[in-house]
Amino acid sequence: MINDIFNRGERLLGAEAMKTLAQKRVIVFGVGGVGSWCAEGLVRSGIRHLTIVDSDCVSITNINRQLMATTRTVGRPKVEVLKERLQEINPDAEINALQDVYNEESSESFNLESYDYVIDAIDSLKDKAHLILEATGKGVKLYSSMGAALKLDPMRVKVAEFWEVKGCPLGAALRRKFKREKLFPKRKFKCVYSDELLENLGDVQECDSSSTWDASKAQINGSLVHITAIFGFTLSGLVVQDVFKEIK
Repeated sequence: MINDIFNRGERLLGAEAMKTLAQKRVIVFGVGGVGSWCAEGLVRSGIRHLTIVDSDCVSITNINRQLMATTRTVGRPKVEVLKERLQEINPDAEINALQDVYNEESSESFNLESYDYVIDAIDSLKDKAHLILEATGKGVKLYSSMGAALKLDPMRVKVAEFWEVKGCPLGAALRRKFKREKLFPKRKFKCVYSDELLENLGDVQECDSSSTWDASKAQINGSLVHITAIFGFTLSGLVVQDVFKEIK
């Protein structure tokens, strides 16, 4: 059965690429609107060793954009629900679900050097910056999501090297932080971003305990699944593309 699941992928990429994908180890930090779709894209594409990290539980306001969020999963840990779904896709996949948060204090516990790819889908500016510095300093391939909220146009989602990201407030804030602290990524890495920036028009519901990044303060920003999923699938696609290039 497992071979049948990945038959279409093998027809496109070849047997060697699928074998290599199955051997790669990937860790995804943050499995919200972006990271949850990235995780699914990775497993459906043949990744069998995946660690997912997120400390939050499913909120009712996650349902509009997060893969594992439904009316039945509200209140359950995101990583727990997502793991169940991913193993329904591929029962042979090794999914390590960590209900934890990445920050300076916890960083060493994740052993980043043991992974082939690190996916950054973290909202917190401070923690995101720390992960970027750590991952690029340990020789791990890093792909990072910039801000996916306040976007509507799918045609404006792009990929660029971090220092070439334009029109994204989160990218700009990260660059300012690195320059101010005189701490810089040790090597180049690609980011998924959009240069579109709309305004919030509706009211925030009090039941939403989550927050997305804002330049001045923690703020709950509007977001839609077609954008967050494109961000997530693009991140997973970067991994698959890199593996394909590796064997050619």
